[in-house]
Amino acid sequence: QVQLVESGGGSVQSGGSLRLSCAASGSPYSTYCMGWFRQAPGKEREGVAAIDSDGSTTYAASVKGRFTISRDNNKNTLYLQMNNLKPEDTAMYYCAADPLGHVNLEYPHCLRPRGASYDNVAWGQGTQVTVSS
Repeated sequence: QVQLVESGGGSVQSGGSLRLSCAASGSPYSTYCMGWFRQAPGKEREGVAAIDSDGSTTYAASVKGRFTISRDNNKNTLYLQMNNLKPEDTAMYYCAADPLGHVNLEYPHCLRPRGASYDNVAWGQGTQVTVSS
């Protein structure tokens, strides 16, 4: 199974930018659907963006136009460029690797067929993003 390590989090002021990275090792990363999730204190984890093995992408409405997800298969690395950050973007950010999911534009994450288990999705340990007003 793929192992994931996030980096690039930090504290910025509203309107600032950060770029998160997620280094992958283990299984063939290039074939996986990859995604970024975030979880704020007291809230459920939510999908932010996803990118499929063919490069197709999907975003949550709250970040569309501000965040860009990308991947470098030669470096086994996933990125999330975050611009015009807002206080409501404050959260722990996690990357995820899904060997069976695919991008669906109706959802801000990799999606599996109806009824399929998500048991073997790999998760990183998270990186904290804090945006002050």
